[in-house]
Amino acid sequence: METPPNRTFEVEDGGFIALVILISVAFAYLLAPYFGAVLWGVVAAIMFQPLSAKLANKLGGRKNVAASLVLLGLIAVFVIPTILLGINLVNEASSIYNRIVTGQIDITEIVRNLQDALPESLRRFIAQYGIRDFEQVRTEFGSSITSGLQALAGRLLSLGQGALSFIAALGVMLYLSFFLLRDGDRYGLLVRESLPLNPETRDSLVAHFLLVVRATMRGTVVVAVVQGALGGILFSALGIEGALIWAVLMGFFSLLPAVGSGIIWVPVAIYLFAAGEVGKAAILVFCGVFIIGMVDNVLRPILVGRDTRMPDFVVLISTLAGLELFGLNGFIVGPVIAALFMAVWNQQRDRKLAVLDEQADDPANARDETVAHPS
Repeated sequence: METPPNRTFEVEDGGFIALVILISVAFAYLLAPYFGAVLWGVVAAIMFQPLSAKLANKLGGRKNVAASLVLLGLIAVFVIPTILLGINLVNEASSIYNRIVTGQIDITEIVRNLQDALPESLRRFIAQYGIRDFEQVRTEFGSSITSGLQALAGRLLSLGQGALSFIAALGVMLYLSFFLLRDGDRYGLLVRESLPLNPETRDSLVAHFLLVVRATMRGTVVVAVVQGALGGILFSALGIEGALIWAVLMGFFSLLPAVGSGIIWVPVAIYLFAAGEVGKAAILVFCGVFIIGMVDNVLRPILVGRDTRMPDFVVLISTLAGLELFGLNGFIVGPVIAALFMAVWNQQRDRKLAVLDEQADDPANARDETVAHPS
C-alpha cells in the first residue's frame, strides 16, 4: 500500500526541521568556548556596520578598506584602553593588598575611627542586634577586606596568566568583526530570509532586536564608562586610596538600574564624615548627587530613547539574571532577551487585536451577529 503523497511530504518536512534544529544546537555547542568573543563581535558589527557601509560608499565601494579602518578605530578606542585598564587594575589591587599586609594601610584604625565617630544612641541601637564587641568587628572586617583584595588580586593575576586564551578570544572577536563589518548587510538578509516567520513579524522583531542592542550599548555602557571615569577622577582628586578600583566598581554598578554608582560613593562619604574629613565628604556628596548622578538622568534618555524603554524592575532582574548565567556578557544578553520576550508578546497582542478588528469591521460577521441576536 502506497503512502499518501501529502503524508510523505509532512514526514520529510518534519524530519528536515528536526535536522536543522539538531545541527543548529550542535553548532551553538561548538561555539560555546568562544561565546563571549562571538557575542562582542556581533555587537561590534551591529553598532558600527552602518558606519562601515557609509565609509565604503565614500571610498568608491571598497568594503575591505572601510571595514579595516573601522576595525582599527575600534582597536584604538576600545580594545587598547581596556587592556591598559586591566593591567593598571591588577597593579593597583596588588599594591593595596601589599600595603594592607605590611601595615601601611591599617584597617583596624579605619574601623576604630568609625566606632569613635558613632553617637551613643547609634551604638545602643547597634547593640540591640548583638553587635557589642567592636574589637571583634574590627578584626573580622579587616580580615574580610584583606581576603577580598587577595581574592581579587589572585583572580586578576589568573586572568593575566591565561593570556593565551585571551589573545585567542580577542583574535576571534576581531576576525569575526571584520567580516561582519564588511558583509553585514548580506549576512543580515540571509538571517532574515531564513527565519520561519511571516515577513511583517520577522522584520519587526529583527528591527526591535537591533534597536535594543544599540540602545543597550549606548545607554548602558556609555553611562557606565562616564560615571566610572568621573568617579575615578573625583576620588583621585580627593586623595582617596584605590581610585581606579573604585572607578571600576562604580562603572560596574552603574550597569544595574535602581542600584547605580551611589552604592560605592555613599559609604565612602559616610566614612569621610565619620573620620572628620567633612570638607571632602561634602564635596563627594555634592559631586555624587549633582554630577555623577545627573549623568544617568541626562544621558540615558538621550542615548536610549523612548521606544526601547523597559520598566526598571525588568531591566534590573534581567541584568542580574544575565550576569549570573553568562558572566559579564550577561549585561547585554539579559536585557536583550527580556526585550525580545516583551516584543514577541506585544506582537501576539497586536495580531489578536487586528483579528478582532477585522471581525468587527466585516459586514458578514455583523449580519450573522444580528441574526443570532435580533433586537
